[in-house]
Amino acid sequence: MKRFILIVLVVLAATGCRKSVEPDYRAEMRAFVRQISIKAKQARPGFIIIPQNGHQLISSDGSPGGTAVTDYLNAIDGLGREDLFYGYDADDAATPGPESDEMKAMMDMALGQGKTILVTDYCFTQSKMDDSYSRNNQSGFISFAADHRELDHIPAYPAQVFQANNDSVSALSGAKNFLYLINPENFSSRNGFIQAVAASAYDLVIMDLFFNDGTAFTASEIAQLRNKPGGGTRKIICYMSIGEAENYRYYWKDYWNSRPPSFILSENPSWTGNYKVKYWDEKWQGIIFKDNHSYLNRILDAGFDGVYLDIVDGFEFFEEI
Repeated sequence: MKRFILIVLVVLAATGCRKSVEPDYRAEMRAFVRQISIKAKQARPGFIIIPQNGHQLISSDGSPGGTAVTDYLNAIDGLGREDLFYGYDADDAATPGPESDEMKAMMDMALGQGKTILVTDYCFTQSKMDDSYSRNNQSGFISFAADHRELDHIPAYPAQVFQANNDSVSALSGAKNFLYLINPENFSSRNGFIQAVAASAYDLVIMDLFFNDGTAFTASEIAQLRNKPGGGTRKIICYMSIGEAENYRYYWKDYWNSRPPSFILSENPSWTGNYKVKYWDEKWQGIIFKDNHSYLNRILDAGFDGVYLDIVDGFEFFEEI
């Protein structure tokens, strides 16, 4: 009988009938970010790596009480967090206490590990914008009160950038404020966008690699943005989504609309044209950082100082299905 069972197991293994093992989705995302960091910092020492959201990755069990995952933390320079105090359920609405407290505890943990925390709160009432800047500052975080979730313009309020200064920012830790402007559609011209950003007083600018026409900004154009108008220099960081594919990017093939590759899954119902991906897939990682003409290589060639990685929390989609 034992011999029969052994034979059956051998046959099942040989024919591929054994149940496939699900990936460790959090470990795969940590590895993805680490590999991006390694390649970028080898190409340009000091290149800044900032994952947005996905704060559960910084501890072993995803909670503030868990052990810090040092190899992941060592690969990143900062951590971005949306909706910490405003915007979690709705724009201009205070984030519920339990959610805010949990996120803040994780940000405090990362701050304690020497990471710079960048918070984007979505609020447009001036008193709430003031409150966001004040609370984040008290917490030791730098922040941006975004009055449009589309991140498509430079806010008119406050009239003076919070903690504006003329110091040069030589490292992420030296930034006192930032501008999150990844959608340039409200700017009628490329030069108009460059002039508007160059005239702003922010220490750090997070922007897209591409203008409205789909052409990448050049190294000379990025250099024009680096000097603050009152003196000193700032850092220019490039946005890149690594947990979803976007059908308006250069890498998207027309036939993917009807015959998508195996690593592309369902469309994000909240963001038209964005598709969940198997981010651990070799072909997707080739697009993002492994291939010679990868997204990361294009960012490096354009002269950016770092990269802001979005949809790092993509593991949640796979844990829930």
